[in-house]
Amino acid sequence: MVKRSTIKGALALGAVALLVTGCAGSNAGAPAGSDGADGDVITVGFAQTGAESGWRSANTESMRAAFSEENGFELVFNAADNDPAAQIAAVRSFINQGVDAIVIAPIVEDGWDDVLQEAADAEIPVILEDRTVSASEDLYATWVGLDFRKEGQTAGEWAVETFGDEETNMVVLEGTTGSAPANDRAEGFLEAIEGSGITTLASQTGNFTRAEGKTVMEGFLQAHAGEIDLLYAHNDDMALGAIDAIEAAGLTPGEDIQIVSIDAVRDGMQALVDGKINFIVECNPMLGEQVADLVRQVLDGEEVEPAYFVEDQSFTSEQAAEVIDTRPY
Repeated sequence: MVKRSTIKGALALGAVALLVTGCAGSNAGAPAGSDGADGDVITVGFAQTGAESGWRSANTESMRAAFSEENGFELVFNAADNDPAAQIAAVRSFINQGVDAIVIAPIVEDGWDDVLQEAADAEIPVILEDRTVSASEDLYATWVGLDFRKEGQTAGEWAVETFGDEETNMVVLEGTTGSAPANDRAEGFLEAIEGSGITTLASQTGNFTRAEGKTVMEGFLQAHAGEIDLLYAHNDDMALGAIDAIEAAGLTPGEDIQIVSIDAVRDGMQALVDGKINFIVECNPMLGEQVADLVRQVLDGEEVEPAYFVEDQSFTSEQAAEVIDTRPY
């Protein structure tokens, strides 16, 4: 399993950073097929978090495309609607069906020990995608995803460069409580702004959704009217919801309140081009091909690294305008 400390260790050891390509796709839900290691159809159970954001939708389509029938896979897909108990139940269902491999994008980090042990006892390899877990690293084959802590650090570095030593009041829209991206993006950002003039007035989860981002931002604006200089949103969807709240309050997003967010989905990038968001750190969702390749390698008995990091970019408004029309998500 990949804990945050393990990820940092993997980086120090030079874990391979995979470059990302785009995709889009198909789905199936029939019982398990034959063992993929001998060239037959590989049946894979994929436990997705849900469909809480534009990023998640793009990630799901990437996975569906990579695990298509044309590529020799049969995909058993489950989206848990951000319910950790439902996601664990889905994984148990995959085990009972006897799938060849299981891929999980864990909603939260904790609570995975028992079901991952059940998969190990059934000799079904588990690959973690996007997010990490706090269970023993012996209970999964590998992980592929993004460096969430670095994303937070990059966002924080921009904030420090922008505001300097000026006293700055910030509010934070956190991701899902207990999730790896929420934990790591918070920690990375706080590390970057340490010693600066940035003070956190309020920080609350918006569960990575646009609707909750708007609701929480409305509360921030009421409690801290006229005091907020900066909003740090753990993803674009919450930032977009906050923009609606800021505009409804008669303020100008990007000017009266500067905004930094993470993801770089199309709607977020458009808001950046329009000047409503000031800076975005990318979190690339197109992980499907890398995950499918790793599933094949694991089933073929090949040795794989414990962690694979996909490279991210960051964008100003001008940079976003140059690339927005060519991006696949």
